[in-house]
Amino acid sequence: MSIVEGLVADLTAQSAELDTLVAALDDSEWALPTPAAGWSVAHQIAHLSWTDRMATMAATDPDAFGAALEKAADNPTGFVDEAAEEGATASPTHNLEGWRTARVNLADALCAVPDGVKIPWFGPPMSAASMATARLMETWAHGLDVADALGVTMVPTDRIRGVVHIGVRTRDFAYAVNGLTPPATPFRYEITAPSGDVWTWGPDDAAEVVRGPAIDFCQLVTQRRALADLDLEIIGSDATRWAGIAQAFAGPPGPGRPSTTAEREVH
Repeated sequence: MSIVEGLVADLTAQSAELDTLVAALDDSEWALPTPAAGWSVAHQIAHLSWTDRMATMAATDPDAFGAALEKAADNPTGFVDEAAEEGATASPTHNLEGWRTARVNLADALCAVPDGVKIPWFGPPMSAASMATARLMETWAHGLDVADALGVTMVPTDRIRGVVHIGVRTRDFAYAVNGLTPPATPFRYEITAPSGDVWTWGPDDAAEVVRGPAIDFCQLVTQRRALADLDLEIIGSDATRWAGIAQAFAGPPGPGRPSTTAEREVH
């Protein structure tokens, strides 16, 4: 199995786990609000369906994707919400079936991308492996929103290594999207996997260190939890600054999520 095929397999498994979570929901549960302001469960699935279709287009028809990218540029802060809103108006059955079709098509498209070919995207162009990892990150993050809405817990697996990886790789992007200059020196990341393994990035002797459970790190870089609510050890002023702006997804700076710790203190 190639690297891309392995990553696509992880994406497929992550998608199937979320599919199982929503497949038996009734119409009222599809309408439940999620932590993403203005987004219901239906919006979350519609968004994944739309982005999977866009990624397939980017991988198979770059010219058509370029036209879609130009259209998105006319509404850079709203085109994602508009697509989710449109998809959420469909029936739950149509919404879910659309996502199922989109993700199968994407898996096939990514496995067919020749080595060395970059796929255009709303952020920097990326390889098929990077695209599969980015889609895994998005699927995991939006799945967490759905789980939160339903009041259930999705048990983490070592598939989230891909989410951690993209969180590490987008360190400088987080600075750039906030108009800041990234530090010249690398960080050390020591992240404990759900299985108990320790995943590391960066030099052993780095002065700036981020350490903690993979689930917490993933929640940080996808902006699904506030830093104050996470069990992460941040060492160094640069790492501390980064932790406040960490962002693994493309687009303008995300607003993050309010701290539930602060809410408990207030109440």
